[in-house]
Amino acid sequence: MIQISDKDLRAAAEDGVDSFLALFIDRYWKEMGGELTAEGMAKLNGHQNTLLAYSIFRDEMNDGGFVQLIQNGYGGYFFKNPFAKAIKLFGAKQLAKLVYEAKDIYQENQAALERECTDEEFLAMYVDFEIFDELEEKFFLIEEETTDVIAQFVDENIELFAEVVKG
Repeated sequence: MIQISDKDLRAAAEDGVDSFLALFIDRYWKEMGGELTAEGMAKLNGHQNTLLAYSIFRDEMNDGGFVQLIQNGYGGYFFKNPFAKAIKLFGAKQLAKLVYEAKDIYQENQAALERECTDEEFLAMYVDFEIFDELEEKFFLIEEETTDVIAQFVDENIELFAEVVKG
């Protein structure tokens, strides 16, 4: 089990939601050796994997939206696994709905979205798949609230995410 000191936990919580969640996520990455592999993911429980997935999802969406997320190889990770269902259990119902909507688009266009392409072709995908724009806008509108909901879930169920130790 991932261990976090109560001192680090208090300090991160005082810094805010992002620091609080980053404390867990950073420990997960360290436990996994810094790479997202099946071996590394097996070192984490389902709740930990879901929190890590949310972090990846959020980063990808903020950097380049669904097109980038899929082009970076995360299409299957988010749309062929129970991410939406799991994040809904955390209380992030709006995000779960959004992921289900994006999944439909992904499934209809998977080959085109996942094909290898040049930088020019990649940029053109943003025009070709403007259908994602509305969902990305929704994400940006709910991101802060969603992150707060997830942080609250982690805080209320901390034993599912790490063992808190004195120190």
